[in-house]
Amino acid sequence: MENLGAQDPRWIGEYRLLGKLGEGGMGKVFLARSARGRTVAVKLVQAELARQADFRSRFKREVEAASRVGGQWTAPVLDTDTDAEVPWVATGYIGGPSLHDVVAEDFGALPEHSVRVLAHGLSLALRDIHGAGLVHRDLKPSNILITIDGPRVIDFGIARALDAVDSTTGGNLTMTGAVVGSPGFMSPEQVRGEPVTAASDVFCLGSVLAFAATGRQPFGSVASGIHALMYRIAQEEPDLTGLPEGLHGLVSACLNKDPALRPSVADLVAYTERTGPDSERTGPDPETWLPSGLLARLGRDALQLLEVEAENAQQGPVGPQPSSAYAGPLSTPTPHSGYAGPSAYAHPPHAGSPGYPVTGPAPQHGQPWPGGYQAPFPYQGRAAAVLRSARGLCTGLLTAFGIWIVLTVIHLYLNLSLFGAYRDLLAGTGTSQAVNHRKDAVDPMDMFLFFAAVAVMVVWLVWFRRAYVNATVLAPGRQRFGSGYAVGAWFIPVAQLWQPKQMANDIWNSSVPPGPGRVSRTVLHWWWALFVMMFWIEPIAGLVDLGCETDTERRVATGFLIVDDIVSLLCAVLAIAVVLRITRMQDQRIGRPAVQQPAPPAGMFGPPAAH
Repeated sequence: MENLGAQDPRWIGEYRLLGKLGEGGMGKVFLARSARGRTVAVKLVQAELARQADFRSRFKREVEAASRVGGQWTAPVLDTDTDAEVPWVATGYIGGPSLHDVVAEDFGALPEHSVRVLAHGLSLALRDIHGAGLVHRDLKPSNILITIDGPRVIDFGIARALDAVDSTTGGNLTMTGAVVGSPGFMSPEQVRGEPVTAASDVFCLGSVLAFAATGRQPFGSVASGIHALMYRIAQEEPDLTGLPEGLHGLVSACLNKDPALRPSVADLVAYTERTGPDSERTGPDPETWLPSGLLARLGRDALQLLEVEAENAQQGPVGPQPSSAYAGPLSTPTPHSGYAGPSAYAHPPHAGSPGYPVTGPAPQHGQPWPGGYQAPFPYQGRAAAVLRSARGLCTGLLTAFGIWIVLTVIHLYLNLSLFGAYRDLLAGTGTSQAVNHRKDAVDPMDMFLFFAAVAVMVVWLVWFRRAYVNATVLAPGRQRFGSGYAVGAWFIPVAQLWQPKQMANDIWNSSVPPGPGRVSRTVLHWWWALFVMMFWIEPIAGLVDLGCETDTERRVATGFLIVDDIVSLLCAVLAIAVVLRITRMQDQRIGRPAVQQPAPPAGMFGPPAAH
């Protein structure tokens, strides 16, 4: 890390800069600290690029897509201002050297067991990236950081979002003819300018693993000429001399020239899971997956970071700066008064936050900050999230669901009876009195179901928000929305059809306890599919029922109500499963031991000797 230069800003948004981590083609990356004391990495794009409308719109789309990835195996996107005069994005800071620095400069090739753990972590990262509708397209050693807990993938600067591709690309992930990537770690599709899919990242992964295990790029370096390098990538077999026999099957499968014959990311995750950083069965201990010398290096880096934070904390806060990030070199803070809007100014760390030298409540609007500056807008401070078990709320919610399920079963039985009465009436074997008798039984049950549904909804919202708050404590930075959205999103028209599911995904991912294996989200996906189905069937059934004029139409409307009851019952059962699973996982994270799971079968990538 370098010291800040005379031309570097001191604040970007609400983030106080501590030093410069690096500089590349897109812009500069700074080490910074948020107003709440979190250490982050802030990327400030080049001013020349910011003046290009096409770049700004593409950067905005890609940041929005990258924010959906999460942060377990990647650097989570925490904050951004893509509309600022100079756009910027803040991600979680990952303290560790790049894989390139580790192999090429410090320690040389990694041992086989370290490469296996590396493969598992990178496979999980690609699963998250592809699951968010992204293809990284530049997976290379300098974009992979090494930490004690495993590798982390960074830099989505040239990733492309699936939903950002227009019809002119034919639905592919990139535009044909656009060659983007790093020489030596590109796929044959990238070299030829063909459409790039997730399989391209798998090929790049194979090149990264070969480099990590041998210290050499499998297709040579640019020293022999970039065109010769690209020809070897597209046409020749990789040079895997020195690659451990146990890794040969895995790397060779990833480096297949045909994208269709490469293993999927799901295959890679399953194959490498037994020796991944979260495994305790056949792989290395997750805390000692790296050589001792490299672990010592990570320890020194962590100590250096603490010293930098302590040094900057002793300096105290400086005044607020405009959130456009660039106020000129070594700019002096100026006092502000009055309300200028929540995005107009950044504020220094509030009192009581880590590293702030003054204790006591944060100043309100019109009261001075230490040093005589006015608070730029009414700032109340945000109470720290508290981790509490949701077991009590879970019990209450299951009770409400149970009552609602019983009433729905009765309602289904009555509707089936009414449907049969209409059938008999139309066939000439039934009477109108029989139909009316059954309708008289259905009508009050509708009212009971309504009140039961209201009770379920109220308790559900309380439980869902509690689970979301717990998730923000268990995995800071992985949630895409504020905790208030855990309640409000269910009532936002149209957005309620996907935003609550995004929050449920975040809750699930943040609640999964550490340990071997991973917890499948299948039950979560099916619950949401049935919920959306129920969301549409219920109003359709109501509209059909209101427009009925003949017995035939009333019979059809009753059929819709029967389908609605069946879908609602299935949805409720899966919702109960989701509630129980999330509550139990969070309880395990709070203090109960994780449940052990059996190892997946081996033998996917060649003979047993290759494992």
